[in-house]
Amino acid sequence: MTTAYDFTATDIDGQPRSLGEFQGKALLIVNVASKCGFTPQYTGLEKLQRDYAARGFDVLGFPCDQFGHQEPGDEAEIKNFCSLTYDVTFPMFAKVDVNGDAAHPLWKWLKDEKGGLLGIDAIKWNFTKFLVGRDGRVLKRYAPTDKPESIAKDIEAALA
Repeated sequence: MTTAYDFTATDIDGQPRSLGEFQGKALLIVNVASKCGFTPQYTGLEKLQRDYAARGFDVLGFPCDQFGHQEPGDEAEIKNFCSLTYDVTFPMFAKVDVNGDAAHPLWKWLKDEKGGLLGIDAIKWNFTKFLVGRDGRVLKRYAPTDKPESIAKDIEAALA
């Protein structure tokens, strides 16, 4: 059985990072962008990180430039933007594709585990979120319009 912990991704600093290091934690995996109407959700995502990290939770941010070219910067620019604008402390990764042939294997798996509305698996826009339980399995998929604070009750349940 595949879990989220079986994947490796390149972090925002260009280093390979095994998601196995998050084993036993609940995760909220999000495709993010710096120039999107939903970009202010970084505030809510960071609040979730700060509220729940001590209980075994992490937000994982995956920048993606597949939607309206809303993540045009390189990793250094993205890291700087997230740090200076939103004081992001949660783990950030290098830019990935979430759809198409070049989609990162983690994102292919996430979509296979929890399809979208009407059975359409493709990620529709930035800030699509996947809640992963402590066992590494996908619990729920959230739309870009779902605000981070609305997910808190599900995070509480995942951490219980």
